[in-house]
Amino acid sequence: MELLTIGAFAKASRLSPKALRLYDELGLLTPARVDPDTGYRRYAPGQLEQARLVAWLRRLGMPLARIRRVCAMDPGEAAGEIRAYWARVEADTAARRDLAAFLVDHLTGKDPAMSRTTAPLTLRYAALSDTGRVRPSNQDTAYAGSRLLAVADGYGTGGALAGAAAVDALRSLESETVPAGDLLGALEDALGRAEQAVHGVTSPGDDGADADAGTTLTAMLWTGSQLALVHIGDSRVHLLRDGELFQITHDHTVVQSLIDEGRLTPEEAVSHPQRSLLMRALGRGADSTPDLRLHDARAGDRYLLCSDGLSTVVPAEDVHRVLADTPGPEDAVRELVDLANASGGPDNVSCVVADVSAPA
Repeated sequence: MELLTIGAFAKASRLSPKALRLYDELGLLTPARVDPDTGYRRYAPGQLEQARLVAWLRRLGMPLARIRRVCAMDPGEAAGEIRAYWARVEADTAARRDLAAFLVDHLTGKDPAMSRTTAPLTLRYAALSDTGRVRPSNQDTAYAGSRLLAVADGYGTGGALAGAAAVDALRSLESETVPAGDLLGALEDALGRAEQAVHGVTSPGDDGADADAGTTLTAMLWTGSQLALVHIGDSRVHLLRDGELFQITHDHTVVQSLIDEGRLTPEEAVSHPQRSLLMRALGRGADSTPDLRLHDARAGDRYLLCSDGLSTVVPAEDVHRVLADTPGPEDAVRELVDLANASGGPDNVSCVVADVSAPA
């Protein structure tokens, strides 16, 4: 078999000789032969398919370390890995698009706190947290105030303390004056304080009992016409608008990542043994990267924040029915909690419902 020079191989694979030398050094694309005296590299024609795959993946922006993993997989696994990578890219792009729109409004003098309405909208809200029918204690925290809505779902020995500490760290936003142009920044700063608070209450003692403790955190900060969202974990935010129910958060779980990759269907996820395994959370050693974005509010909107004690046991159509048919937030949270308990109440359940309305 005649080997190709590095120049001929570079032309055929559409990779530069410089890139080929780098990929050789990284063990990503090793030449078929290297001259022991001159160090000149030669490649086999059969290596062209892998080289072209590397070139295509680089055009997608995939990091070299991940490309190495893809190249070591069989075609089916590699396709799933590429789907997972691109799903993450699209999610990141959507978050940046929201931020870009916000910045454009801000820099062009459009006040996002007072835009799109002639007068600030008003918010009616209620929160309820319940231990459920099985768990011995409640590790959830639910909070609703004039500006802040939040749900935290603690885990581990010190989970209840972790969740409460995270929400308490955000409650200062109720009284702070937040500039309209710094809404997301203020929420991100508060998240940093929440993470430190969680670390403070989950510091390992002599026996390390709390070392595995942490919490999810999903919260929204109200401005009068917009809601800024911070989300880490598997609690959820739903929006009821014009009779349709939308989930506006993405679960940070192993099972959701398998769904994103096409390796699992939503129906299969319901009974998956790892359905509660988190990929992001607030806790020692956890990935605490948040989803941060802005949502424009409209009169008539209804928001639901809930822990997975609701979403994993109450069908979406029942949640939709309660939100659409129950007049007040207080009655809505009570009915949702009752539904979870009527379904066995296997977990703590927490709900926050907030209604957006025009001023009277």
